[in-house]
Amino acid sequence: MKDSLWKVFKKGLIDENPVFVLALSLCPALAVTSSVQTALTMGLSVMFVISMNNAVVSLTRKLVNPKVRVPVYITSIATIVTLVQLLLQAFAPDLYAALGIYLALVVVFAIILARAEVFASKNTVIPSFIDGLGMGTGFCIALVAIGVVREIFGNGTLLGIQVLGSWYNPALIFILPAGGFILIGYMVAGVKMYLTWKEKKLAERGEA
Repeated sequence: MKDSLWKVFKKGLIDENPVFVLALSLCPALAVTSSVQTALTMGLSVMFVISMNNAVVSLTRKLVNPKVRVPVYITSIATIVTLVQLLLQAFAPDLYAALGIYLALVVVFAIILARAEVFASKNTVIPSFIDGLGMGTGFCIALVAIGVVREIFGNGTLLGIQVLGSWYNPALIFILPAGGFILIGYMVAGVKMYLTWKEKKLAERGEA
């Protein structure tokens, strides 16, 4: 059981990473990753929303008419996102303001709807929650990785702390949308190369 749950969880980290492999929800990956702090906050928010929504969808899968399942999914997601917004607004107003409209757009993130439809609506609660947690973790890791590179090279800082000396002239292209888009492209290519190498190695072991 533990092995099967681990397989469900780990596929979202690299093999089916929402950003680098499935290319889903690229809008926030570009919009909120100019700093690590906003990237991490968005990543954790999505992780919470997708995990909880998967659990709710799994619990109600036999009660919902298939013809109205999508509106039900969106209603569930909207309720959870509203809870996240209220919590951030109350306890981290600066982060809430920094995320802006992109936090509200979590309601229609493709990755959340996709996991509800593909996995949670067909499986029990625990595997569905673990699937959401794995996908959310992969999404969070992707956003933070992008944010680290963009903030360090674009501002010379990490989490707002100066890590490169006064000698460094920030490359503002990393902060601009164009630079973020190019960086994501290179990261997607790097992950693709790794997965191709991994498949080749597995094939060689199988032949042996």
